[in-house]
Amino acid sequence: MDKGLYVAMTGARASLQAQGTVAQNLANVDTKGFKAQLAATEAFRIAGEGFPSRIDAMLIQPGFDASPGTQMVTGRSLDISLRENNWLAVQAADGSQAYTRNGELAITANGMLVTANGHPVLDEAGNPMAVPPAQSIDIGNDGTVSIIPQGEGPQTMAIVGRMRVVDAQPEQLTRGGDGLMRQADPQTVLPQAGGNSLSTGMLEGSNVDAAGALVQMIQLQRQFEMQVKVIRTGDDMAQSSNQLLRLGG
Repeated sequence: MDKGLYVAMTGARASLQAQGTVAQNLANVDTKGFKAQLAATEAFRIAGEGFPSRIDAMLIQPGFDASPGTQMVTGRSLDISLRENNWLAVQAADGSQAYTRNGELAITANGMLVTANGHPVLDEAGNPMAVPPAQSIDIGNDGTVSIIPQGEGPQTMAIVGRMRVVDAQPEQLTRGGDGLMRQADPQTVLPQAGGNSLSTGMLEGSNVDAAGALVQMIQLQRQFEMQVKVIRTGDDMAQSSNQLLRLGG
């Protein structure tokens, strides 16, 4: 009986953890460039003596859904939408290099080019990009940032630098606790994306299917309730067995 209770308990735990993943996806349904996290379970046999009848249901996270989100035209010069498998390099809070597809950019009061979450955008050399005071800013399709200095004409347009946009396959990246992507293998150097790597005046929305996530949440809730019911039934059967043993004694 304890084996059945163990299997039901680990299954309930995995269902509860999967609900957390779905809830996180729902919370980011309006986050620009967000990629839905995937969740699944697998059977893991507990090693030990005796028959291999004790199975642990384990939650696994096979990565994220790399499908593109909805494209939204904004017309804003600092809004960019990255091409498939292209990622914008930013500086995380701990100073490390991380990647995002949130192309909603802004310039701080001290001239730093940052994302909507305040992460500094990195240039090709891996340094935070600073933009001098300008009356006009233009981002090229290859990530080049150009400006027209304040009080000058169009003929004075100057290149400030080029944003670091890397080309990475989904399996090369893993999501960190801060929501930013990082290299799955720290020893691998992701290459700079060549050619036209982005479009300006557009933003990529989240690829979370809100309706599908709600259905999945309901399914996980019912699955959790079923597993808890199995645990309660097993406990009731154990109590009944104990009573029969006492009566028989």
